[in-house]
Order: sequence, then C-alpha cells, then structure tokens
Amino acid sequence: MNTIQCTSTTFARDTFTLAADLYMPPLGDPMKRYPALVITGPGSSVKEQIAANYARALAARGFIVLTFDPSYQGASSGQPRDLESPAARIADLRAAVDFLIRQDQVDDGRIGMLGVCAGGGYAAAGTMIDHRVKALGVVVPIDIGNAFRKMLAADDGHNRLLDTVAAQAIDEARGAAPELHQWIPDTLAEAKAAGIADIDMLQAITYYRTERGQHANSTNRRHYLSDALILGFDAFHLAEILLTQPVQVIVAGNSAGTTGSFEDGYRLAGLAQAAQPVIEIAGARHYQMYDVPDYVEQAVDHLALFFTRQLAVTHR
Repeated sequence: MNTIQCTSTTFARDTFTLAADLYMPPLGDPMKRYPALVITGPGSSVKEQIAANYARALAARGFIVLTFDPSYQGASSGQPRDLESPAARIADLRAAVDFLIRQDQVDDGRIGMLGVCAGGGYAAAGTMIDHRVKALGVVVPIDIGNAFRKMLAADDGHNRLLDTVAAQAIDEARGAAPELHQWIPDTLAEAKAAGIADIDMLQAITYYRTERGQHANSTNRRHYLSDALILGFDAFHLAEILLTQPVQVIVAGNSAGTTGSFEDGYRLAGLAQAAQPVIEIAGARHYQMYDVPDYVEQAVDHLALFFTRQLAVTHR
C-alpha cells in the first residue's frame, strides 16, 4: 500500500541549522516534478504539532510538504533560546523555499506556502517579497505585532514594555541570565488560579499543555527580548502593494473569539490583490482549527482545491 513518507532532515539558513520534516506522497512518476508547500505554524509551536496535522493531510492529497522548527526554537539552532523574531521567521521561510527548490522531485515553479495563526502573518509577510512562492494559504491568521500592540495600548504600555526590554537587554549584555516568559499558563489549574476564564485561552492551554497537543520541544517560553521585536512588526505592511499572488484565507466561523484571527483574516483578504473569498469553517473556534479532525479536514479540502488550481501549471 502506498503511504506518505515523512523524513526528518535539516537545512541551513545563514549560520543556523533548521530541523525539518519532509512529507512525500506516493509519486506516480519519479522522473516528474510535483507541486510543493512550505508550512509554518503558530508562535511557540514546533513542527510536530499544528504544521504536522496540515502537512499529513495535504501530502495525502498529492503535495510534497516541508515543515520546520523556526530559528532559536524546537530542534533548530540559535541563541538565545526561545527567541521569537519576526525577521528571523521570514528569513527561515526563504531558506525553506531554497531547500524545496533543491529537491529533485519539486517543481520550482509550483511552490506554495501555508501559515497557521501567527504563522499566517509570517507567511503573508514572506510571500509578498518572495515571488518564487506562487500561492498563499492562511488558516486563522494573526498579525502578531498588531495583537501585541492592542494588548499594550492602554497606559503607555508600548513605551513601558520597550523600557523594560531595554533594561533586560543591558543586563543580558553584561552576562545576566536570559529572562523567559510564558506564552500561556502551563496548566488549566494555573489559569483558574489566575482568574482566567476566556474560552480561547483555555482552549489554547488544552491544546498546547495537555496530551492532546503537547510536545517536549514546545517549551511555552518566550525570550523576553522577543517582545520588542514583535511589537515593531506589521505582518501585513505593504500587502496592498506587494502581495500579488493568489491568497486563500480560512477563518474559524465562530467570530466571537478573542484571538483576533477572524478580523485579521478579513483584513488580509481586503489588502491582498488576488484574494479569494474568505472561507469560514462553521462552528469552529481558533484553537479547534489546530487539530479537530472535522474542522481541519474542511480546511484542507479548501486548501487542496486552491493550491491544485493555483499550482496547476509551472510558473517561470
């Protein structure tokens, strides 16, 4: 029986070594070249989590798919550990495309990109400046910089954060230990003790910090210097000018969530010149789009149709 092959590999980006998984579907003719996708996941996630769920499903539909851990995170190299750098994430995506182009069975004129959550924002920013990528799909996309700015909008929060990051950067430059912050509470009990009742946050904990989606390489820690880098990042900057490739936005149909991905999805679709109509997955919430089989399958059905159509011919 023909099965999908997942091979662990690595590729280089400048001085970094990025850990990756390459998903190969059964290929009818080893002499032909086939369409391929790069998938990048949310902030704090590793390649074995959300990206793997989408990679397996899209490989089953005939695409060669590459997933990877970002620089500084998971099994990839880079210091300081757990740094979330938007610039590095975008550079990682370019290196991932380089890697695919070097694969004998990849058609370098039929490469697409898929981003989930913050990865959707990174994928949008990366695609608009890399026209080797011929089509972009995003699922519950978030502009992580916009999310941080909203969170800190009150009481001069932006400047206060930058001041505290600056003080920490001075300390670390002088040899102090890195300061790490949680992305989310480590347990539901911790969230309850903190008075957290937001359903989206609780669903995030249920995915990332329980057996449902937890992975040892996903530390749930963010190097504090990341926050200044994220604060100054705009995932959709110049999208109305530079994002000319076809774009398929998929959002969770339950728009009452607090993640902002519903609003960001429609914002991206409104900016991209060749955006397809936004697809809403009825009944789903943001974090349910990570692994709930029915919702993921619906999203993948739409994505497979979109990428098949957009990558049907070689683009040179």
